[in-house]
Amino acid sequence: MSQRGERLSARALVDLVMDEGSWTSWDTPPDRTGASEAYAAELAAAQDKAGTDESVVTGEATLRGRRVAVVVGEFGFLAGSIGVASARRVVQAVERATREALPLVAAPVSGGTRMQEGTPAFVWMAQISAALAVHKAAGLPYLVYLRHPTTGGVMASWGSLGHVTVAEPGALLGFLGPRVYEAIYGEPFPEGVQTAENLYAHGLVDGVVPPDEIGDLLDRTLTILQATGDPVVPLAPLPAVTDVDTWESVTRSRRPERPGVRRLLKYAATDVVPLNGTGQGEADAGLLLALVRFGDTPCVLLAQDRRGQTESHPLGPAALREARRGMRLAAELHLPLLTLIDTPGAALSPEAEEGGLAGEIARSLADLVTLRAPTLSLMLGQGTGGGALALLPADRVVAAQHAWLSPLPPEGASAIVHRDTDHAADMARAQRVRSLDLLEAGIVDVVVPELPDAADEPEEFCRRVGEVLRHELAWLRRQDVAGLVATRMERHR
Repeated sequence: MSQRGERLSARALVDLVMDEGSWTSWDTPPDRTGASEAYAAELAAAQDKAGTDESVVTGEATLRGRRVAVVVGEFGFLAGSIGVASARRVVQAVERATREALPLVAAPVSGGTRMQEGTPAFVWMAQISAALAVHKAAGLPYLVYLRHPTTGGVMASWGSLGHVTVAEPGALLGFLGPRVYEAIYGEPFPEGVQTAENLYAHGLVDGVVPPDEIGDLLDRTLTILQATGDPVVPLAPLPAVTDVDTWESVTRSRRPERPGVRRLLKYAATDVVPLNGTGQGEADAGLLLALVRFGDTPCVLLAQDRRGQTESHPLGPAALREARRGMRLAAELHLPLLTLIDTPGAALSPEAEEGGLAGEIARSLADLVTLRAPTLSLMLGQGTGGGALALLPADRVVAAQHAWLSPLPPEGASAIVHRDTDHAADMARAQRVRSLDLLEAGIVDVVVPELPDAADEPEEFCRRVGEVLRHELAWLRRQDVAGLVATRMERHR
């Protein structure tokens, strides 16, 4: 486990991350009406210790010149616990950020809701969550940095609702604090479970980032999310696509040297912020989820990663649940969604069946067809079975020349029809799986040529694809979403 550094106060974190001298507080003195004499004394002592009048400070600042709203926890004030006054302060800050159309950055650190105030403080977590739902419904970013420790009602409300969530190295993060667990169950909570690193391994946070790197991450993220977009300009004519035999295309798509999503991003993307997992306890290395900018046009990318798919770890249902998280992000952030198909096929195993693979394919298809966001699909390589189909429905579909799509690998189709694999090439031709056939059928809109094979010209090919994506995304971003959805529904009826 990574070692934690010295805990930073709320103001020290603001000074570290935000532009110098840019902080403006939004806070007003908390209402202490009704506090008992003993509790009032406790609050006064906490204020002297922490140097803040509550466990949360709110305000605005600039980050690399960009105005943002900020909510930061202060652990020195009664272990960062949230009472009615601090909860009200969070709600007011979220509501102001929404009114002023500001991205919101939160850095909670808390032992949970304040026991001295009981249920009245506890139920404010629902009001905080409601305010954040309104903020996100307005298409405004909500970015979270979880600090050590963040537990209880805070973790179960505003700590877990970020579009992007990263955590401090070694931070204790969880719903039930270990001291409470031990008191209730009479034994220690298992070590290593409630740590930032374990949550990352289980797809619950997007990264583990030290405080001195948070500013750069926030800057890259907001640069993507707030990108104005490229103008729609005519795309330079693509080279002619040569007529290559179907089986030759299938064979070329399987070359180990063929570029996948990571090389595409290396050569064609302007900015990339990788995300991680479903946010619900799963992650699959076969799918890459990221915020990406091609030129100045942003998108949410969900891509089948050929490097992450192996015979022992094929694409599973968790990958599609992670993809569906990406779909929700695109809709919430009002960004185009780019899906990338490159898979030898989804997992065929008891675990995949018990994990609901068929249902996840169905839900992915339904979500994509109805998604209230512009959608673009890129067929980059192999496109086998339901795992490939699950990412296909889109407003526009681009295919690499040697990409293909089929219900089964051609060898599997041959086994069904001919009871051998010797007729795989014939089955591929008969099923019209190659990109040019898909173009003729109206399934694909653009075919990007390979000269003669992406594996032999990886950088040039990736840049060629990138220019097509940039053009398509810029055009899609300027369309009426309701019109796109209606046309998409008609296309896939």
